[in-house]
Amino acid sequence: MTRPAPSQYPMISFKKVNKWYGEYHALKEITADVERGEVLVVCGPSGSGKSTLIRTVNRLEEIQGGRIEFDAQDVHSPALDLNTFRSHVGFVFQSFNLFPHLSVVDNIMLAPINALKQKKVEAKGRALELLDRVGLAAKAEAYPGQLSGGQQQRVAIARALAMSPPAMLFDEPTSALDPEMVGEVLQVMKGLARDGMTMICVTHEMNFAREVADQIWFMDEGSIVETGKPEEFFTTPQSDRARKFLSELRSH
Repeated sequence: MTRPAPSQYPMISFKKVNKWYGEYHALKEITADVERGEVLVVCGPSGSGKSTLIRTVNRLEEIQGGRIEFDAQDVHSPALDLNTFRSHVGFVFQSFNLFPHLSVVDNIMLAPINALKQKKVEAKGRALELLDRVGLAAKAEAYPGQLSGGQQQRVAIARALAMSPPAMLFDEPTSALDPEMVGEVLQVMKGLARDGMTMICVTHEMNFAREVADQIWFMDEGSIVETGKPEEFFTTPQSDRARKFLSELRSH
């Protein structure tokens, strides 16, 4: 099958996606697209399905109905080479998941050497470039335990970028951080957005959403209740549920 020209299909497409945990219906008929170069922020109350949704994109969660396409590939196809596919999807978790026994630069080099078969010298050069990009060039030889939480999360972002992914997924990347470290991670994410990276961000950082997002999806009880541009969502939310969510955020 010849793929259509890139502009003809979205980077990520959800088509009637359903997910259950036993009796619990976690995702209900999700149908929506993420365009190339778009920054999407997914927000909503705890337990609304946000993290489950983002984890279906690289098959950390299986779905029981519907279809998800990433770059026109059926993500949940039995024929998919999962390791190869995952190596093309950058994923940044709440917890940093760095290898404590490896230096920062070795953490970043590991996947390009093993998965992409890059030569060590090439992988190291790229890792040092990425560390410079996230403001940590001086920490290349440090170990994760010697870094603050914000620094570790920036290393985790650099590690994901080392695989040159066409899209990045962020699952509450700042929720495990002390407040003063949140800004340094969001700055790196803003830089990626400016560079045109396709991003899905599950986050409670509404100022980030307001400044950086092209699109907001508001989720509740496993459904996308509302979608819109940030200015519309924050000033004139359409649903009662979104209005309540925003008023609770403001009161905090």
